[in-house]
Amino acid sequence: MALNIPGGEFLTGSLDVISQSLTIPVLVILLVIVIISIIALGGIIAEYTSRKKVPVGTIRDLIYDINAAGSVEELKNVISNAKIPKSQKKVLNEIASSDSLSVTSREALARKLFEFEEEKTLKTLQRTDIITRIGPTLGLMGTLIPMGPGLAALGAGDINTLASSLTVAFNTTIVGIGSGALCYVIGKIRSSWYDRYLSDLDALIDSVVDFMNK
Repeated sequence: MALNIPGGEFLTGSLDVISQSLTIPVLVILLVIVIISIIALGGIIAEYTSRKKVPVGTIRDLIYDINAAGSVEELKNVISNAKIPKSQKKVLNEIASSDSLSVTSREALARKLFEFEEEKTLKTLQRTDIITRIGPTLGLMGTLIPMGPGLAALGAGDINTLASSLTVAFNTTIVGIGSGALCYVIGKIRSSWYDRYLSDLDALIDSVVDFMNK
């Protein structure tokens, strides 16, 4: 139908050129996504093996110890000897060293330090979230783009070109959906870890700030 209207042949030809010109970029990006997904898988395995698991009882006991500290130096010793991740110790020690600040300034510092830790976790999760969203989309693009020449080849009786186009279409679909699914699982696992990490840190920050404001 488009060919029967003025300029229709030009428009359809332009769209065909644009869609076919996206073939190489889509394939390259899918290869990059696969590499990133494999790196992310290795990263979460390494993170799991080195991750410090902190039971709820440990956080509870630490809050009691912080509240019972007799001085700032004793508070710092409690934090340093706590069985929590080093990143949490760093934040808590920085707040414990803010005895020269006013109550309002100390609370502002605590909020900023917590937000910084939150931003770090969100940045880590963002990488896999992006692949979760664009992986299947690029896989679909990689499926549809070769179908045009493939169907044209079928009409011309060229089975070899059709087979080649279908191979590219199926491969890109598998890669796109597979990478997206893998990164989705990685993101969910990390999200549960980081939610617990931030929840523990928030409780400990409140405890230290409360001690410092006495």
